[in-house]
Amino acid sequence: VQLQASGGGYVQAGGSLTLSCAASGRAANSYIMGWFRQAPGKVREFVAASTPNIENNIYSDFAKGRFTSSRDTAKHTAILQMNSLKPEDTAVYYCAARPVGITVLSRSTSAYRWWGQGTLVTVSS
Repeated sequence: VQLQASGGGYVQAGGSLTLSCAASGRAANSYIMGWFRQAPGKVREFVAASTPNIENNIYSDFAKGRFTSSRDTAKHTAILQMNSLKPEDTAVYYCAARPVGITVLSRSTSAYRWWGQGTLVTVSS
């Protein structure tokens, strides 16, 4: 599986960005997809994750109410809509996929097998 993240950029506080993660390979719509972020000097942290049918989503506390995880199954793409962005949201954002057949959402980086290259989000104050 190959994951290609895009959509990062520079935005002022209070603004919005939409990140996308295109998945290639067999059964690309069958993976649990997660989003993580890593700020300079900090460990990578969980943001959100969704099941393939988007029936179930989980979010970190800082993402609840501001970020929404969804899918565009026609394009084999996971989407992270981020609203009300804050300077502390500045980080490289990564998408990741769990192995096919795994149905449990996870907040742990070690649970995800494939990773995208990351896309930088910068929020100015």
